[in-house]
Amino acid sequence: MHFLVLSVICSVLVSVLLKLAPRRGVDIAQAVTWNYLAASVLSLLLLKPSLASLQSAHTPWLALLGLGVALPGIFLVLARAVEGAGIVRSDVAQRLSLLLSLVAAFLLFGEQANGWKLAGLGLGLLAIAGVSARSGDSAPAAGKGWGWLLGVWAGFALIDILLKQVAAAGTPSTAALLVSFGIAFVLMLGWQLYRHLTGQCWLTLGNLGYGLLLGLLNFGNILFYVRAHQALPHSPATIFASMNIGVVCLGALVGVLAFGEKTSLWNRVGLVLAVVAIGLIARGTF
Repeated sequence: MHFLVLSVICSVLVSVLLKLAPRRGVDIAQAVTWNYLAASVLSLLLLKPSLASLQSAHTPWLALLGLGVALPGIFLVLARAVEGAGIVRSDVAQRLSLLLSLVAAFLLFGEQANGWKLAGLGLGLLAIAGVSARSGDSAPAAGKGWGWLLGVWAGFALIDILLKQVAAAGTPSTAALLVSFGIAFVLMLGWQLYRHLTGQCWLTLGNLGYGLLLGLLNFGNILFYVRAHQALPHSPATIFASMNIGVVCLGALVGVLAFGEKTSLWNRVGLVLAVVAIGLIARGTF
């Protein structure tokens, strides 16, 4: 279970870095760019994907391109959500994106509904409403935070749907991740070079270092999650539920204790409902 614990810690630390970035004068767009450089290199070295599978005529290049655009896009949205709505609510919204993924699985991939999944879906929707409620912030800030939370919710669901399309085409997940990370890096690097050349934002070593650290934690989250499944191949439900619930709970503790984030009664009710919903969906999925 130590792989699972490490995966949870890496996931929450990504949110912590995003929270600290504005305070340290880090340009998020640059950091996200270098994050994908680190993730690409680490994927190539540690996951050792077989690129021969990409030569297949059935390789879903459109979905892979979509991932290359969506991955950095959702990272930028998550950064704004963490800044405006806090780590607590952002991590819950991220994990509850599985609700939209579940609906897509019913409608697009022919997955069968059952009582556990439907109950989890219903509670999850209530959890989203609770988590998105204002937490005592000023009205303008709360309104913006609410919008970014919905962006996180929808964005991570979109990524999950694209990954399902890639898997359905038979492309190995490790190869898909490497290609998606590579596309994301190239696109983001092109944008940063444009910003640099037009004087909008200079490329700096500080942003490079911060981005590489972000990429190390981002990749660590993925690597340890994969290793957890490999270590417990007969317990996918345990890994799935523990990962999501662990991130929600640890994110809440870090947000409240380390950053003094304020949560309303509705936010706390939503957090509890999120944990229950994740457990129900895990029970009905595996």
